[in-house]
Amino acid sequence: MNLYKYSSPTNFYPLAGKLIPWFAIPSAILFAVGLYVGFFVAPTDFQQGDAYRIMFIHVPAAWMGMFLYVLMAFYAGIGWAFNARLSSMMASSIAITGAMFTFLSLVTGAFWGKPTWGTWWVWDARMTSTLILLFLYIGFISLQASIDDPRKADRAGAVLALVGVINVPIIYFSVQWWNTLHQGATIRILGKPSIAAPMLAAMLIILAACWLYSVAVVLIRVRCIILEREQNARLAEVAI
Repeated sequence: MNLYKYSSPTNFYPLAGKLIPWFAIPSAILFAVGLYVGFFVAPTDFQQGDAYRIMFIHVPAAWMGMFLYVLMAFYAGIGWAFNARLSSMMASSIAITGAMFTFLSLVTGAFWGKPTWGTWWVWDARMTSTLILLFLYIGFISLQASIDDPRKADRAGAVLALVGVINVPIIYFSVQWWNTLHQGATIRILGKPSIAAPMLAAMLIILAACWLYSVAVVLIRVRCIILEREQNARLAEVAI
């Protein structure tokens, strides 16, 4: 099977259409299961009460916001370095979903902060750097939309995306580098999680649902971009 042929937007278009249900349907199922476990099975926190349950949405959204930015920058860089049109289209498709998750993490963080800290917002290191991440997403989307030539728009967006990657480790390590109100990590790759098993299960299930949702939505969006750009290219050829 020649996988290289799918690097062409025209060949990738039908494949993306076939893959969308395989990600969308499991995503919906996992969302339902994860939310049920998080809101009805996981125990009440002894310090925060039921207010902590917003974390089942906040934490996966925050993780996805950071991960999708790195993925967006990767695709944008590949598109810029190798003039790979499909990679640049993928970067454009990821941007809106990443911005949505980052915005969701900020909003849910505010809802959690009000009963926990007594305020909706503080200029905490992690919160501020996450807000900067949202601005980077918006900047990438706005920059591409402001340039008519898709190739020039992709190159300009790639520069911004690659420069902005430095903000991702700042977000992740901010609670270690600075004194912040934001709590430290409760799930560690190399250590034992500091939360109960049902809480961890709910969080990981919703994280998987968010990932599958992101893939489905990005595939839908990249199909729209392929149609738009290919149609514009044909119109340009006719005009010539």
